[in-house]
Amino acid sequence: MQLVVIHEPTACGDANASGFLPFVLATDPLAAVLYQEHAKSNCLPIRRKTVVVPAKWQVRPAHNGIALKRYEQRSLFGGNLKGVRSRSGWCVISNGRFITDTEAPLGHLLKHEDQLVAFNVDPALNAYREKVGLGSGGCVAGFKRIYSHSVVPGFLGDHWPHHLCIRFSILDRLLVDDRLPLEFGDFLNVCSMRSLSCRCFNVGGRVLDLAAEEGILQLLNKIGLLRNSRIRAGGGISHNAKFVGDVLVQEDVYVGEDAVIIGPAILGANCHIGRRAVVKNSIVASNVSVTDGAVLRDRILMADLLDVRTAARVAGAPDTALGGGFSKSGYRKWPRLSYPRFTKRMADIAFALTVIILFAPILPIVALVIKLDSKGPVFFAHRRQGLHGLPFKCLKFRTMIVQADVMQDKLRSQNHVDGPQFKIDDDPRVTTAGKFLRDTFIDELPQFFNVLLGQMSVVGPRPSPESENMLCPFWRDARLSVRPGITGLWQVLRTRQTGQDFQEWIHYDTQYVRNMSVRQDLSICGRTTLKLIGNFFQRIRR
Repeated sequence: MQLVVIHEPTACGDANASGFLPFVLATDPLAAVLYQEHAKSNCLPIRRKTVVVPAKWQVRPAHNGIALKRYEQRSLFGGNLKGVRSRSGWCVISNGRFITDTEAPLGHLLKHEDQLVAFNVDPALNAYREKVGLGSGGCVAGFKRIYSHSVVPGFLGDHWPHHLCIRFSILDRLLVDDRLPLEFGDFLNVCSMRSLSCRCFNVGGRVLDLAAEEGILQLLNKIGLLRNSRIRAGGGISHNAKFVGDVLVQEDVYVGEDAVIIGPAILGANCHIGRRAVVKNSIVASNVSVTDGAVLRDRILMADLLDVRTAARVAGAPDTALGGGFSKSGYRKWPRLSYPRFTKRMADIAFALTVIILFAPILPIVALVIKLDSKGPVFFAHRRQGLHGLPFKCLKFRTMIVQADVMQDKLRSQNHVDGPQFKIDDDPRVTTAGKFLRDTFIDELPQFFNVLLGQMSVVGPRPSPESENMLCPFWRDARLSVRPGITGLWQVLRTRQTGQDFQEWIHYDTQYVRNMSVRQDLSICGRTTLKLIGNFFQRIRR
């Protein structure tokens, strides 16, 4: 069970954030939007969710299967928590002021011996950022590019965390006179008296502050709630008024001549928009007036705008809304049903299954040869970075002796390719069977299992490890916009020129993503097939 508790300003520790939350929860369609976003919150896979609000607030009914309850001052739910149980064994109390979104798996952080675990979402720990390490004297010792959300130990503050997980077995011990304390300080005192310990984590993700004006407006832009809204002149709306984009107009709204309303925007019931006024990306509350000629931009107006000609957020103000804290990246995006995201994936599955079935008879033979040729496992799994930098284990038939990676540093002086790659002629680490498997590319057959698992594609950029990717500027991360491939443009066009191999790899990988198409993939498959046949017969003649 998850309780989304919306505290009064004094309880959430910010007396200045007074008017927005009550206003939003009492206003359609904003209230429905907030319920919807809380329902999608992915702290833990818990289906039963209840929104808890102060008893004195006027709020709209909850939707999407969410229950709505009220609490009295300084206590939560009274005795209603007693006897409540969940299949997960946990009760999650979420701070309803914030909507959080994180891809970090939180469930695995909950251990069997835990009683209370708190989570705070911190955009500074988001995926795709660079972490610089400093040495003595403040000199840069190195840096690391991070492609996944981080999870680090945190500390409990003076206010309710974003999510607090309480094991149901100790829930009754937290109740005082059959009530759960509302003030977080009182809650911690109860935990201390009951000798209950609480661990805290900070996790990467996105945070939307519902008590901030920017947060409400960002939410309005994010969900696209106002699409297909129809504006009809008549009544209090002038025929000369202009509406651009998605605008929702409630009852008895007056819009003067030559006024311009630019969506997304909401005009509350009985509001008054003066002549030649401009309202852009804003919400005008019910019974509020905007004076003639005023400009309202990126605001939530809850009182009459009479004396200010222009009302707008200060340019460059920090954005605390959903998505704040993300660094820019070079990832390219495509529509969901496009060739790169849908058709290509279906073709990959079909092709991988076909190859695995055709080569199934020789796979045991190759495995037996590898075992007889040298000691060690049949397969070699190397950690690579795939779509959006997510790590995976790239499978190959083992072609080197055991602990070949330990010998690499000793052979570094013989490396004849540029950049972070490593390649030498007549590599002493390669086994006798491994030379044949490499020349005929049979060693890469297990990667078709990576394709079936969705970690790779048949055609795509070269799968590269983190040590290579961290040496590339962010715009080169276009290579990580798609799944890495078993074959690709670099594999069929590279020249192996001295000092150019690393540059060719980056050039051809980014060129492939830039020109993604069926024709290009078919061309690469054709060239790869000819190259495989040529290498195979060349090896047989030796």
